[in-house]
Amino acid sequence: MKLGLNIRNWGPTAQPDFLRRCAEAADRSTLDAIWFNDHIGLPPTLSANEYGIPDAMGSIIDPLAFASFLAAVTTRVRFGTAVLVLPYRPMLVTAKLLASIQVLSGNRFLLGIGPGYLAEEFTALGVPRSHRGRITDETLAFINAVAKDPLIEAHGQPLLLRPVLARPPIYVGGNPDVAIPRAVRFGDGWMPVSLSPEELAPHIVTLQQHAARHGKHAMEVVAMKTLPLEDRNAACDLARRYQAVGVTHLVHTQAYASPSEYADVIETVDREIRGALH
Repeated sequence: MKLGLNIRNWGPTAQPDFLRRCAEAADRSTLDAIWFNDHIGLPPTLSANEYGIPDAMGSIIDPLAFASFLAAVTTRVRFGTAVLVLPYRPMLVTAKLLASIQVLSGNRFLLGIGPGYLAEEFTALGVPRSHRGRITDETLAFINAVAKDPLIEAHGQPLLLRPVLARPPIYVGGNPDVAIPRAVRFGDGWMPVSLSPEELAPHIVTLQQHAARHGKHAMEVVAMKTLPLEDRNAACDLARRYQAVGVTHLVHTQAYASPSEYADVIETVDREIRGALH
């Protein structure tokens, strides 16, 4: 099972030197990947918002801009979106940015995607929230198509997209009833958040059965969860349980106040969790 860690592209940690030092620590480690979020902006009435996003989120670095930054300051570790909200951006521009990030990073980008949920962002963008599922599917279909053939036609205009997109692995986040069929149709895996191993187990069985029925290879499962690192035995036991039910990439998520604290978390995951899985 691969191991990853969140890197906060928002709030007080979203400063160039802070982010660079954290990314460099991950690059020196044996972590497989680091993952980051997507928001365009947050409503000023956030504290009363029904979605419960932390007030501390504050400034938010665009995830695709951040991916370009990571391409420049790292050489080994992979990095990805958890998740990129596809309806927020025109599909042609998204595909161009993904192709550029892949060139700049040596194909180290991982594309976690979702349809989005925050009503205020859809309103600000002028995108009907009710269309988000359709837009997500259309964008995924376009990304897959343009990775095979860079000659496209948009609004009646033929266009050659170069560099050719080196298609990144695609992981679909969201409710399993919707995300699993979407992942099998368009992607390489499912990205659940905060579900326990026992809650995940039947959904992973469904995912793999659905993939097999459609002639696809075994799907990946990228699970996001805060491990209780303060209790080594409990954290290692939880990681083993995720591995046992078929999680292929476990991403530990937590807050941190400094690059040195982030490096300490990386060391703990590297030493304790990875050691427990072998």
